[in-house]
Amino acid sequence: MKKIPVEISQINAKERINNFGEVVLGYTEKEAEEEALRCLQCKNPSCISGCPVGIDIKKFIFQITQKDYRGAYFTIRQKNNFPSICGRVCPAEYQCRKSCILTKKGLPFASDEAINIHFLERFIGDYGIKNNLEVSQNKGNRFSVSGIKVAVVGSGPAGLCCAGELAREGIKVVVFEGLHKLGGVLRYGIPAFRLPRDILDFEINYLEKLGVEFVLNCIIGKTKTLEELFKEGFSAVFLGLGAGTPSFLGIPGENLCNIYSANEFLTRLNLMSAYEFPQAHTPINVGRHMLVIGGGNTAMDAARAALRLQRINGLPLDTTIVYRRTEVEMPARRLEIEHARQEGIKFEFLVKPTAFLGDEAGKVKKMVALRCKLGEPDASGRPRPIEIEGSDFQIDADVVIVAIGLKANRILTDVTPDLKIDKYGDVMVDKQTQETSIKNVFAGGDIVGGEGTVIEAMGMAKRAAQAIVERFLKQ
Repeated sequence: MKKIPVEISQINAKERINNFGEVVLGYTEKEAEEEALRCLQCKNPSCISGCPVGIDIKKFIFQITQKDYRGAYFTIRQKNNFPSICGRVCPAEYQCRKSCILTKKGLPFASDEAINIHFLERFIGDYGIKNNLEVSQNKGNRFSVSGIKVAVVGSGPAGLCCAGELAREGIKVVVFEGLHKLGGVLRYGIPAFRLPRDILDFEINYLEKLGVEFVLNCIIGKTKTLEELFKEGFSAVFLGLGAGTPSFLGIPGENLCNIYSANEFLTRLNLMSAYEFPQAHTPINVGRHMLVIGGGNTAMDAARAALRLQRINGLPLDTTIVYRRTEVEMPARRLEIEHARQEGIKFEFLVKPTAFLGDEAGKVKKMVALRCKLGEPDASGRPRPIEIEGSDFQIDADVVIVAIGLKANRILTDVTPDLKIDKYGDVMVDKQTQETSIKNVFAGGDIVGGEGTVIEAMGMAKRAAQAIVERFLKQ
């Protein structure tokens, strides 16, 4: 008899839009065991190949069936530094779950029958936090008295992962963060209703226990240069800068007031607590008709946050996501799309913005757009949206959030000519070691190859950390 997937518990949509509390509640012990028992324990588990860091998924799921949660935690931590984080934010339907043998072939994402690997990972990660399970330094502590010191630039997923890997080897690590709080995109980009701050803080505190030092409000490229870091005695540098420059549409009226990049909008909310204004010092504009342009996870986060702001401010709930393709082509997680729809967010598919119109005060009031149809696949492999002539129409909009992607921030690369970048401004690296064109300078995460997932950034960070360890073991 076919076993039905165990649904994850979550807060009711009408209740959860009143605040920024976590939506998904996670599996209970009984639910986790029931879902784990659905796993076929394949002889050659394809799910592992779908994980960017190669977690032994088959093993940790089997350990759950045996109630060996402690063992499952350490199995995951052999490959993944942050299971509670990844279990919440990883797009598993495009990675491990898509590779599950229970997924129907040919689908662009995992089918419902696939094992809920990410929810099981979250269950185990949270078990580790609740029971204070910590991964200690590696046996031998090979570098504890070596004097080797590594600088990590950026405290996002790549930077934190690299710092943890090196600290476990006994290497002294100093993380330089440009903002006043740690976490990078995990803190400023992802709302608390998806990633609670206590989960993120736990992982950062663990790194501090390993001896990692954090320096805030320090922008490498402005406050210090790479050359100065080496002069200060750092043996190597890892760049986990992220991609912090927002992309825009490049259409008339985009400079009108109340048009935000998703980067600014989410940073004001997540980092500066603008939803608590005036108790918090940072304000944010909230409209009666809020539009979000884009189809990725950032667009879903921005739209769901915007709807909550409308509710908190006593406004009618009118937030719409505008996307130029259909729902099938949306790169966002299926769960986030489902949550957005449950919460009352509207969707306008096959729509391409062409201009914004404003009032006499210079504030946006309407978006002009064209209807589209799908054509042949473009470079992304998805059908190209083709404008339908004469299909112009207008949508009311007094706040617009543009969430169409991020580009590399060039603060560091502009003052470091020896650091080779590609035509997009991303840092070029050796794919095996993550080393850049400058000796002993490594890089990973969104600064390499553009926007990716948290666990993809961690995969690059782990390769870089291993290359650094091997480099200095030979000396």
